[in-house]
Amino acid sequence: MPRRGSCRECEDSRHEQPAAMSDLAHQRCMNHAEREAVARCLACRHFFCRECVTEHDDRVLCASCLRRLARVPLLQRRGLGTVMRLGQCALGVLLAWFFFYLVGEGLLALPTAFHEGTLWHAGGADK
Repeated sequence: MPRRGSCRECEDSRHEQPAAMSDLAHQRCMNHAEREAVARCLACRHFFCRECVTEHDDRVLCASCLRRLARVPLLQRRGLGTVMRLGQCALGVLLAWFFFYLVGEGLLALPTAFHEGTLWHAGGADK
């Protein structure tokens, strides 16, 4: 009885390697011609060395395919991003208005003598 996870053909010594494995053994990295390829990108189907591929969501991808895959959600969220930016701008304007409003209220609360310059003379500092 064969072990679980193995097949009778694999136990047979005459069983050949799959075509993809034999192809990989003779391939070179698409970016680095002097390096042996260790993986094939599932998206573009090119061969790459260890430095040129990465694992993302249990798939091996090259940098350009990963970049293209990461760009898609940003395009889908464009409407929400625009609304968020407009909300942030409105909040910034509101905070600036509130700050200058408080500064103006503070200046209005000062006595008139302060604005005319007579407050400093009324204390008797001239004597």
